[in-house]
Amino acid sequence: MDNLQLEGKNAVLEALNNSKAIDKIMIKKGYAEGSLKSIVAKAKKIGIVVQEVNKNKLDYISQSKNHQGIIALSPAKNYCTVEDILENAKSKNEEPFILILDEISDPRNFGAIIRTAECCAVHGIIIPKHRNSGLTGIVSKTSAGALEHVLIAKVSNLVNTIDKLKKNGLWITCADMNGEIMYNLDFKIPTALIVGSEGFGVGKLIAQNSDFKAKIPMSGKIESLNASVAASILMYEIVRQRTMKGNLNVNSK
Repeated sequence: MDNLQLEGKNAVLEALNNSKAIDKIMIKKGYAEGSLKSIVAKAKKIGIVVQEVNKNKLDYISQSKNHQGIIALSPAKNYCTVEDILENAKSKNEEPFILILDEISDPRNFGAIIRTAECCAVHGIIIPKHRNSGLTGIVSKTSAGALEHVLIAKVSNLVNTIDKLKKNGLWITCADMNGEIMYNLDFKIPTALIVGSEGFGVGKLIAQNSDFKAKIPMSGKIESLNASVAASILMYEIVRQRTMKGNLNVNSK
Protein backbone atom coordinates (compact mmCIF):
# COMPACT_ATOMS: atom_id res chain seq x y z
CA MET A 1 0.00 0.00 0.00
CA ASP A 2 1.41 3.37 -1.01
CA ASN A 3 0.29 6.95 -0.71
CA LEU A 4 -1.28 8.59 -3.73
CA GLN A 5 0.38 11.63 -5.28
CA LEU A 6 -2.03 13.94 -7.07
CA GLU A 7 -0.45 16.27 -9.61
CA GLY A 8 -1.87 19.20 -11.50
CA LYS A 9 -4.68 21.67 -10.92
CA ASN A 10 -7.56 19.48 -12.09
CA ALA A 11 -6.48 16.40 -10.11
CA VAL A 12 -6.08 18.33 -6.87
CA LEU A 13 -9.31 20.31 -7.33
CA GLU A 14 -11.23 17.13 -8.09
CA ALA A 15 -9.93 15.56 -4.89
CA LEU A 16 -10.96 18.63 -2.87
CA ASN A 17 -14.43 18.71 -4.44
CA ASN A 18 -14.96 15.04 -3.60
CA SER A 19 -13.68 15.32 0.00
CA LYS A 20 -10.79 12.94 -0.62
CA ALA A 21 -8.38 12.74 2.31
CA ILE A 22 -5.28 14.88 1.71
CA ASP A 23 -2.30 15.11 4.06
CA LYS A 24 -0.87 18.26 2.53
CA ILE A 25 -0.61 20.28 -0.64
CA MET A 26 2.71 21.53 -1.99
CA ILE A 27 2.55 24.56 -4.25
CA LYS A 28 5.29 26.50 -6.02
CA LYS A 29 6.53 29.63 -4.29
CA GLY A 30 5.27 32.90 -5.67
CA TYR A 31 2.24 31.35 -7.36
CA ALA A 32 0.10 33.98 -9.01
CA GLU A 33 -2.38 32.12 -11.21
CA GLY A 34 -6.00 32.62 -10.24
CA SER A 35 -6.78 28.92 -10.43
CA LEU A 36 -3.97 28.05 -8.01
CA LYS A 37 -5.09 30.76 -5.60
CA SER A 38 -8.63 29.37 -5.72
CA ILE A 39 -7.41 25.83 -4.95
CA VAL A 40 -5.26 27.04 -2.05
CA ALA A 41 -8.15 29.05 -0.59
CA LYS A 42 -10.43 26.02 -0.79
CA ALA A 43 -7.82 23.76 0.83
CA LYS A 44 -7.12 26.17 3.69
CA LYS A 45 -10.83 26.65 4.32
CA ILE A 46 -11.21 22.96 5.12
CA GLY A 47 -8.01 22.83 7.16
CA ILE A 48 -5.57 21.15 4.77
CA VAL A 49 -1.90 22.01 5.24
CA VAL A 50 -0.53 24.03 2.31
CA GLN A 51 3.26 24.29 1.93
CA GLU A 52 5.04 26.61 -0.49
CA VAL A 53 8.14 24.99 -2.01
CA ASN A 54 10.63 25.74 -4.76
CA LYS A 55 9.59 24.69 -8.24
CA ASN A 56 12.75 22.55 -8.38
CA LYS A 57 11.41 20.39 -5.57
CA LEU A 58 8.11 19.88 -7.37
CA ASP A 59 10.03 18.98 -10.53
CA TYR A 60 12.10 16.46 -8.58
CA ILE A 61 9.23 14.63 -6.88
CA SER A 62 6.78 14.85 -9.78
CA GLN A 63 5.88 11.51 -11.32
CA SER A 64 3.96 12.89 -14.28
CA LYS A 65 6.44 15.73 -14.98
CA ASN A 66 3.39 17.93 -15.54
CA HIS A 67 2.56 19.13 -12.03
CA GLN A 68 1.45 22.66 -13.07
CA GLY A 69 2.91 24.03 -9.87
CA ILE A 70 0.87 21.92 -7.44
CA ILE A 71 1.11 18.43 -5.91
CA ALA A 72 -1.13 16.94 -3.23
CA LEU A 73 -0.25 13.96 -1.04
CA SER A 74 -3.11 11.68 -0.14
CA PRO A 75 -2.65 9.29 2.83
CA ALA A 76 -2.04 5.59 2.38
CA LYS A 77 -5.01 5.01 4.68
CA ASN A 78 -8.01 7.12 5.63
CA TYR A 79 -7.97 8.72 9.06
CA CYS A 80 -10.62 8.00 11.66
CA THR A 81 -12.02 10.22 14.42
CA VAL A 82 -11.12 10.32 18.11
CA GLU A 83 -14.64 9.05 18.78
CA ASP A 84 -13.92 5.99 16.62
CA ILE A 85 -10.90 5.19 18.80
CA LEU A 86 -12.89 5.52 22.01
CA GLU A 87 -15.61 3.31 20.56
CA ASN A 88 -12.98 0.70 19.62
CA ALA A 89 -11.99 0.36 23.28
CA LYS A 90 -15.61 0.30 24.40
CA SER A 91 -16.56 -2.41 21.90
CA LYS A 92 -13.81 -4.64 23.31
CA ASN A 93 -14.83 -3.91 26.90
CA GLU A 94 -11.28 -2.73 27.65
CA GLU A 95 -9.91 0.30 29.43
CA PRO A 96 -8.84 2.74 26.69
CA PHE A 97 -5.18 2.61 25.69
CA ILE A 98 -4.43 5.46 23.28
CA LEU A 99 -1.13 6.72 21.91
CA ILE A 100 -0.64 10.42 21.11
CA LEU A 101 2.34 11.44 18.99
CA ASP A 102 3.63 15.01 19.23
CA GLU A 103 5.58 16.01 16.12
CA ILE A 104 7.07 12.66 15.09
CA SER A 105 8.30 13.87 11.70
CA ASP A 106 10.44 10.89 10.66
CA PRO A 107 8.18 8.50 8.69
CA ARG A 108 10.33 5.48 9.60
CA ASN A 109 9.97 6.23 13.30
CA PHE A 110 6.24 6.68 12.79
CA GLY A 111 5.95 3.38 10.96
CA ALA A 112 7.93 1.54 13.64
CA ILE A 113 5.70 3.04 16.35
CA ILE A 114 2.57 1.90 14.50
CA ARG A 115 4.01 -1.61 14.28
CA THR A 116 4.63 -1.78 18.03
CA ALA A 117 1.26 -0.17 18.79
CA GLU A 118 -0.51 -2.92 16.86
CA CYS A 119 1.42 -5.60 18.76
CA CYS A 120 0.44 -3.92 22.03
CA ALA A 121 -3.27 -3.77 21.13
CA VAL A 122 -3.38 0.02 21.28
CA HIS A 123 -6.93 1.15 20.55
CA GLY A 124 -5.74 3.99 18.34
CA ILE A 125 -3.12 6.64 17.62
CA ILE A 126 -3.71 10.39 17.53
CA ILE A 127 -1.41 12.71 15.59
CA PRO A 128 -1.43 16.49 15.02
CA LYS A 129 -2.25 17.95 11.63
CA HIS A 130 0.96 20.00 11.54
CA ARG A 131 4.62 18.96 11.94
CA ASN A 132 3.94 15.24 12.11
CA SER A 133 4.57 12.65 9.44
CA GLY A 134 1.43 11.70 7.56
CA LEU A 135 0.48 8.22 6.44
CA THR A 136 2.97 7.99 3.60
CA GLY A 137 4.12 4.95 1.70
CA ILE A 138 7.30 4.85 3.79
CA VAL A 139 5.21 4.78 6.98
CA SER A 140 3.09 1.98 5.57
CA LYS A 141 6.12 -0.08 4.52
CA THR A 142 7.96 0.43 7.83
CA SER A 143 4.87 -0.62 9.78
CA ALA A 144 5.14 -4.05 8.10
CA GLY A 145 1.39 -4.25 7.51
CA ALA A 146 0.37 -2.96 10.93
CA LEU A 147 -1.07 0.25 9.47
CA GLU A 148 -3.98 -1.80 8.12
CA HIS A 149 -5.00 -2.76 11.66
CA VAL A 150 -4.46 0.45 13.68
CA LEU A 151 -6.94 3.32 13.90
CA ILE A 152 -5.25 6.70 13.38
CA ALA A 153 -6.88 10.09 13.94
CA LYS A 154 -5.46 13.42 12.81
CA VAL A 155 -6.50 16.47 14.85
CA SER A 156 -6.00 20.23 14.55
CA ASN A 157 -5.25 20.87 18.22
CA LEU A 158 -3.69 18.31 20.58
CA VAL A 159 -4.48 20.33 23.72
CA ASN A 160 -8.19 20.43 22.86
CA THR A 161 -8.07 16.71 22.09
CA ILE A 162 -6.46 16.00 25.44
CA ASP A 163 -9.30 17.90 27.14
CA LYS A 164 -11.81 15.79 25.22
CA LEU A 165 -10.09 12.57 26.32
CA LYS A 166 -10.11 13.74 29.94
CA LYS A 167 -13.85 14.36 29.72
CA ASN A 168 -14.19 10.78 28.51
CA GLY A 169 -12.43 9.48 31.62
CA LEU A 170 -8.87 9.07 30.38
CA TRP A 171 -5.74 9.96 32.32
CA ILE A 172 -2.96 11.57 30.30
CA THR A 173 0.68 10.53 30.71
CA CYS A 174 3.52 12.11 28.75
CA ALA A 175 7.04 10.79 28.28
CA ASP A 176 9.39 13.09 30.20
CA MET A 177 12.91 12.42 31.45
CA ASN A 178 12.15 14.57 34.50
CA GLY A 179 9.06 12.57 35.39
CA GLU A 180 8.29 9.63 37.66
CA ILE A 181 9.92 6.29 36.83
CA MET A 182 7.37 4.46 34.68
CA TYR A 183 7.22 1.42 36.97
CA ASN A 184 5.74 3.60 39.72
CA LEU A 185 2.80 4.79 37.65
CA ASP A 186 -0.54 3.04 37.30
CA PHE A 187 -1.31 2.27 33.66
CA LYS A 188 -4.23 -0.05 34.36
CA ILE A 189 -6.52 3.00 34.36
CA PRO A 190 -7.85 4.48 31.07
CA THR A 191 -4.65 5.87 29.58
CA ALA A 192 -3.49 8.14 26.80
CA LEU A 193 0.29 8.05 26.42
CA ILE A 194 2.03 11.01 24.75
CA VAL A 195 5.41 10.59 23.07
CA GLY A 196 7.26 13.56 21.56
CA SER A 197 10.01 14.01 19.02
CA GLU A 198 13.63 13.07 19.67
CA GLY A 199 14.86 16.61 19.35
CA PHE A 200 12.30 18.47 21.44
CA GLY A 201 10.24 15.91 23.34
CA VAL A 202 6.64 16.64 24.26
CA GLY A 203 5.63 20.28 23.78
CA LYS A 204 5.53 22.43 26.92
CA LEU A 205 1.81 23.23 26.77
CA ILE A 206 0.92 19.61 26.10
CA ALA A 207 3.09 18.45 29.00
CA GLN A 208 1.41 20.99 31.28
CA ASN A 209 -1.97 19.51 30.38
CA SER A 210 -0.85 15.98 31.22
CA ASP A 211 -1.83 14.30 34.49
CA PHE A 212 1.42 12.35 34.86
CA LYS A 213 4.95 12.34 33.48
CA ALA A 214 6.68 9.01 32.86
CA LYS A 215 10.44 8.51 32.87
CA ILE A 216 12.25 5.54 31.35
CA PRO A 217 15.08 4.55 33.71
CA MET A 218 18.48 4.84 32.05
CA SER A 219 21.91 4.00 33.44
CA GLY A 220 24.23 4.71 30.51
CA LYS A 221 25.92 7.88 29.37
CA ILE A 222 23.48 8.60 26.51
CA GLU A 223 20.61 10.76 27.74
CA SER A 224 17.88 9.93 25.27
CA LEU A 225 16.42 7.11 23.18
CA ASN A 226 15.18 6.94 19.63
CA ALA A 227 11.52 8.07 19.65
CA SER A 228 10.18 4.74 18.39
CA VAL A 229 12.25 2.82 20.96
CA ALA A 230 11.04 5.05 23.81
CA ALA A 231 7.44 4.65 22.66
CA SER A 232 7.87 0.87 22.51
CA ILE A 233 9.29 0.63 26.03
CA LEU A 234 6.48 2.72 27.49
CA MET A 235 3.78 0.84 25.57
CA TYR A 236 5.08 -2.49 26.77
CA GLU A 237 5.09 -1.27 30.38
CA ILE A 238 1.38 -0.60 29.93
CA VAL A 239 0.96 -4.09 28.45
CA ARG A 240 2.91 -5.60 31.36
CA GLN A 241 0.73 -3.94 33.98
CA ARG A 242 -2.51 -4.77 32.21
CA THR A 243 -1.49 -8.35 31.56
CA MET A 244 -0.75 -8.81 35.27
CA LYS A 245 -4.21 -7.49 36.06
CA GLY A 246 -5.69 -9.81 33.47
CA ASN A 247 -7.65 -7.21 31.53
CA LEU A 248 -5.73 -7.58 28.28
CA ASN A 249 -5.87 -10.52 25.90
CA VAL A 250 -2.36 -11.68 25.04
CA ASN A 251 -1.44 -14.09 22.26
CA SER A 252 1.24 -16.33 23.76
CA LYS A 253 2.10 -18.24 20.59
